[in-house]
Amino acid sequence: HVQLVESGGGSVQAGGSLRLSCEVSGLALNNYCVSWFRQTPGKEREGVAAIDRNGYPTYTYAVKDRFTISRDNVKNTLYLEMNNLELEDTAMYFCAADSFNLQLARHYKYWGQGTQVTVS
Repeated sequence: HVQLVESGGGSVQAGGSLRLSCEVSGLALNNYCVSWFRQTPGKEREGVAAIDRNGYPTYTYAVKDRFTISRDNVKNTLYLEMNNLELEDTAMYFCAADSFNLQLARHYKYWGQGTQVTVS
């Protein structure tokens, strides 16, 4: 049974930082492409950052140089370090995993329930 559980969301002032975590069970992270998506009401889910099984990261332009995706293969946990947060970063953030290298495409097989990030 595959499970992805996000944590670390919250409320922060613009310019602040947050670190999201995604604890994964039921699959080995180092064999999967894993990613972070975000969604606001009425909008499509947007790919934010992905890291493939070789550890190569991909970022959407809006977060490049502000966000960093990483993973700990021992803890089987995915992270998203978010710095210099902007009002537009407010969203529900989801982690996702798939055996294919989907990068920021939306059709990942496994998804978490999400954690809310609010920037004011």
